[in-house]
Amino acid sequence: MSITRRSLVDDTPLNSFHKKITLFSSGGPFLDGYMLSIIGMALLPLNQAFQVTPLWNGLIGSSALIGVFLGGIIFGFVTDKVGREVMYRYNLISFLVLSALQIFATSVEQIFILRLLLGIAIGADYPIASTLLAEFAPKKQRGQMLGMMIVAWYVGATIAYLVGYFLLKMGPDSWRWMLGSSALPSLIVLFLRMNTPESPRWLLSKGQKDKALAIMKRVYGESATLDDIPKEESKTRLSKIFSPGYLKRTAFIVLFWNFQLIPLFAVYTFAPTLLETFGLGNGDLSHIGSALISFLFLIGCSIAVVYINRIGRRGLLIWGFVFTTIALLGLGLFPHANNWVIILLFGVYAFFAGAPSILEWTYPNELFPTDVRATAVGFATTISRIGAFLGTFGLPLALDAYGIGPTMLMAAGMNVIGLIVAIAWAPETTNLSLSETSGLKSDILGHHKQFRA
Repeated sequence: MSITRRSLVDDTPLNSFHKKITLFSSGGPFLDGYMLSIIGMALLPLNQAFQVTPLWNGLIGSSALIGVFLGGIIFGFVTDKVGREVMYRYNLISFLVLSALQIFATSVEQIFILRLLLGIAIGADYPIASTLLAEFAPKKQRGQMLGMMIVAWYVGATIAYLVGYFLLKMGPDSWRWMLGSSALPSLIVLFLRMNTPESPRWLLSKGQKDKALAIMKRVYGESATLDDIPKEESKTRLSKIFSPGYLKRTAFIVLFWNFQLIPLFAVYTFAPTLLETFGLGNGDLSHIGSALISFLFLIGCSIAVVYINRIGRRGLLIWGFVFTTIALLGLGLFPHANNWVIILLFGVYAFFAGAPSILEWTYPNELFPTDVRATAVGFATTISRIGAFLGTFGLPLALDAYGIGPTMLMAAGMNVIGLIVAIAWAPETTNLSLSETSGLKSDILGHHKQFRA
C-alpha cells in the first residue's frame, strides 16, 4: 500500500486535469511560435511605413530572440524561487499588454523595445510552463505531454503565416494588426490558466506542507497524502546545475539542443531562400516547397510525440540525428539534383527533425530535481538562443562565402556532433519517475535500457 501511495502522482492514469494542463501549458509555446513568425510577415509593410534601415530591420527581426535569451535564465531561476503558479498566470498578462501596445507604436525604436520585452516574457514561459506540466504529469505520459508543447509552437507559427497573409490586405497599417493580433490568443490563454494550482512538488520542496496537501487532495482526491510526493527539500542555487553531479547533464542538454537547433533554425527561417539557391525560384515551386517543409516540421513533431514511449527518448534522439544528417549530406553532396529530389531531401530533414525537437523540454525537466528544474530549463533555453542566432545570422554569410553545397555539409557536420553527443550521453528515461530521472544515485547519462511498465 505504501508503494502505491508514494507513486500516486507518477502512476495516476491520464485524466481530464492532465489534458487541461497540457493544453494550457502549450499556450505559451503556441504564442511563441505565433509571435516569432508573424514578424516575418509584418516586416514588409513595416519597412514601407517607417523606411526601416537594414540595421533596424535586423534588430526588430531578432529582438524577440534576444529577449528569450534574457528571459530564460532570469525567470527560470525566479520560478524556482517564488513558485510556478504565480509566474504561470501573471507572465501571460505581459504577453497581453505588450502585444496590444504594438498597435500604437510610432517608431521603430518603440517596436524594438516592445518586441524585446515580449521575447523576455516568452523566454520566461518556457521554464515556467514546462516545469509545472512535468511535475503534474504521470510518468507514462510525461514525454508526450511535454512534447505537445513543441507541436504547439509549430501550430502557432503556421497560424501566424495564415493570419499575416490575410492581414496584408489591410493596407499600409497592416503591420499594426499583425503584431497586435497576438493579444487575442494571449487573452484566451490567460483566461484558461487562471485557476491552475501550484505544483505540490515545489511546495513540499519549500516546506509548505499544508498547501501541498490541499492541492494533492484537490487534484488526486481525498485519499491523497504527502507520502505520495517524493521528498526533495533543498535550497535553490543556480550553481547546482554546474555542480559535479549535474554538470555533465547540463553539458548534454546544451550540446544536443544547440547542434540540433543551429541547422533547424537556418532551414526553417530561410526555407524560401534556400530553395531559390537550389534553383527552385521559378514559378510556385519555392512557395510550394516552403509550405511543404513547414508542414512536415509539424507532422514530424506530432508523430514523434505519439511514438516517444514506444521508441524511447534515446532512440528518438539518435535516429532523429541520423536521418537529418543523411538529408543534409544529400543536399550538400548533390546541390544540383532534380528539383523534386531537393524538396524530398528538405522534407526528410524537416520530418525527422521533429524527434530531437520534442526532447528540448523533456530532457531538461527530467534530469534535474525540483529545486533547480526551472533554472535548468531556463539556462538551456538561454544557451539555445545562441544556436538559433548562429543559424539565422550565419546561414546568409555561409551561402555568400562558400555556396550552397558546402553550407549544407557544414550543417550536416553540426548534426554529426549532435549524434555523437546523443550516442555517448542520451539517457533512456521512459517510464521512470522524476525522482528516478533527476536523482544522483546512479549515472543515468548514456543508460541504454528501455524501461517499460
